[in-house]
Amino acid sequence: MAPDQSATQRPERLHFFLLNVGHFLDHMFTLIFATVAALALIREWGLSYAELLAYAAPGFFAFGLFSLPAGWLADRWSREGMIAVFFVGIGLASIATSFVRTPLQAGIGLFTIGMFAAIYHPVGLALVVEKWKNTGMRLAVNGVWGNLGVASAALLTGYMIDHGGWRVAFILPGLVSIAVGIFYAATQWPRIVNPPVRRRKPEGAKLSPDYRRILVRISMIVFLTTSVSSIIFQATTYALPKIFDEKLQGVAGDFVAWVDAIRAGSPSSSATMVGVLAFLVFAVASLAQLVVGALLDKHGPRTVFLGVAAIQVAFFALMPGQLDLVALAIALGFMIGAFGQIPINDYMVGKMASGDFRARVYGVRYVVSFTSLAIALPFIGAIHARWGFDTLFIVLAGCAALILCAVLLLPRRLPNPDAYAMPAAKPAE
Repeated sequence: MAPDQSATQRPERLHFFLLNVGHFLDHMFTLIFATVAALALIREWGLSYAELLAYAAPGFFAFGLFSLPAGWLADRWSREGMIAVFFVGIGLASIATSFVRTPLQAGIGLFTIGMFAAIYHPVGLALVVEKWKNTGMRLAVNGVWGNLGVASAALLTGYMIDHGGWRVAFILPGLVSIAVGIFYAATQWPRIVNPPVRRRKPEGAKLSPDYRRILVRISMIVFLTTSVSSIIFQATTYALPKIFDEKLQGVAGDFVAWVDAIRAGSPSSSATMVGVLAFLVFAVASLAQLVVGALLDKHGPRTVFLGVAAIQVAFFALMPGQLDLVALAIALGFMIGAFGQIPINDYMVGKMASGDFRARVYGVRYVVSFTSLAIALPFIGAIHARWGFDTLFIVLAGCAALILCAVLLLPRRLPNPDAYAMPAAKPAE
């Protein structure tokens, strides 16, 4: 009995693993350009950091814009099929982007990457919520993989800038993604060619007006906090390599000397060390999602969200004026908050949305999220150009305070629709 059960669970574990790999690659692809712009193209193309960020914005608009049609196609066709398209498509788009020669070409390449990247969140998260229980922890584990993709973008791209050139940082992940996509399609082929029928819930008792009002209130809070938290996430993840380049040069130089890998202070060492420091902060902070996932299943979203928002307010307010080790420690604090908040809204959507429409609801959620990400890029660039990053941290502290106030309006527990159901009307005799 036990061996048969283990054999049955093995394909499901493989599927979850591949979905996690997809989340890793999704975030890595969208942030390769962040490190390339901050550490290489400023010198190679002779443009300012703010000017380069403008060419990255279309990619994040695509990241949001195509989330809704991706969710619609997944619900109408096959979620597993759309994930296979994601792996292969984003790999090809990344390889194509490695050949760009002008900022305009880069913007087009990043738009194409964003178009395929948009597939993952509405489709992959719908699969995670649909197929497995203990939703909070599953989303948290999946989120950690995504955050490690964020971290690896800075680490791998920084290393490639120093040792192979920034173009290789687009080519190698592209080849890996195509290979994973082919393997994924092979393992999920029966569900791709014969998608499972996702049945609607049977018609019966109608929901009461009280439940509808609560649902509207929660939805408004979800979309408000999604948009504001997306600005925070973009500002912290996309700008962190540049922030560290400005604030941690002393630490980076000391680290180079300590490992004695390259001559301390040489220009060729800077990008790698900034990438390593960013990776360490991202990787450690991503573990906060595991704690958040466990707490969500135990305490619900309101209490957890309040704690995470408070952490962000405190550490963003502490960051202005800090350098080197103090700045590194504070950056770890606000990244714990930024990463910790990610699974909370996904958890609420997964609990409240109907299964047959879940990918589409996630699509709407990520249209809001990634549109905010795109808007954040010129916002970051403008603040950096005029006042520097210290002003940005003050603004982010205000954004986190707004989230804190919105979360106070959430109910202590997500409502159970059955508790608010109205008895179905009896048919007339």
